[in-house]
Amino acid sequence: MKTFTDLMTEVPAHLIADAEVPVVSGLQRQGDVIVVPTRRGNVAGAFPVPAEGIAVVRGESGGNTHLLIADGLCSWKPSGTRDATQGTLTIDEGGAAYLIHPEHGAQGIAPGQYIIRRQREQAEEIRLVAD
Repeated sequence: MKTFTDLMTEVPAHLIADAEVPVVSGLQRQGDVIVVPTRRGNVAGAFPVPAEGIAVVRGESGGNTHLLIADGLCSWKPSGTRDATQGTLTIDEGGAAYLIHPEHGAQGIAPGQYIIRRQREQAEEIRLVAD
């Protein structure tokens, strides 16, 4: 298992640097991002998650980004749409992916296929939540 120190270049003071980050296979949420398990299928146009990671959602209000990094074979296919869906993440057996955010810490995602979405809210209009 990875720790916050293993995953983050700078561990914020509110996190315990040597705490282990669990790897979970079910539905997960991190701030305004939700990780939804889905049935595994062929995702045309997916590419390997690079070593430096992928900014799944860039922070709008505070500049904090939800960064997706791979530990093993993981692929990403951006949605290419303007709705709440950010893309599809596929993690091969033996691998894991980590979603990292300076305020929320990190969370591990187990092998499988997932849809990554932004949370929406309704005020005067339906809009994406700004984290």
